[in-house]
Amino acid sequence: MGKVSAVAGFAILGLCAAVYAAHPEIPATPPMAAAQAARMKATDFQLVAIDGAPLPLKKFKGQVVLLVNTASFCGFTPQYEALQKIQTEYKPKGFTVLGVPSADFGGQEYAKNSEIAGFCKSKFGINFPLTEKSDVVGPQAIPIYKWAAAKMGADNTPKWNFHKYLIGKNGQIVAAFGSKATPDSPEVRAAIEGALKKG
Repeated sequence: MGKVSAVAGFAILGLCAAVYAAHPEIPATPPMAAAQAARMKATDFQLVAIDGAPLPLKKFKGQVVLLVNTASFCGFTPQYEALQKIQTEYKPKGFTVLGVPSADFGGQEYAKNSEIAGFCKSKFGINFPLTEKSDVVGPQAIPIYKWAAAKMGADNTPKWNFHKYLIGKNGQIVAAFGSKATPDSPEVRAAIEGALKKG
């Protein structure tokens, strides 16, 4: 999706909510083999940052991570503000948000990684790490999402943009939250704070 005007952008945001409410068919994510998934932690995965640099998740070893699939033209896009808010608040305690831009749901993302990065910086002042644009559902989902599907089950795979997996200090998923759960909601905050308190 190329750059759009502000008016067109707001129209797209409205369409996102309507499409979400219609519950379109979401492709099933083939889970990683159970035996392999059981041996792995989030820190075993190697992603690619939005600028093309390697992003090994071992750099977050011992931290709490909120893994979120994001999009620039969605009714839930304003959640970026809350994501940055909790990043600022909890980062000193050993926490990070990790955003994974995706066009899997309604194609509601820019075509180029540079456009995504520019949007996130200019509109929301995002300074938490972002990966390159990636698939998070279906057969082409990146490995960490296939691992998450194996660990949490099909009911907890992303159904839309801004689905959230909370990963504990031990590298295992401790909770999953749907798109409607805002990042700074009491339930998400309680889960983050609980994970931060665990050794």
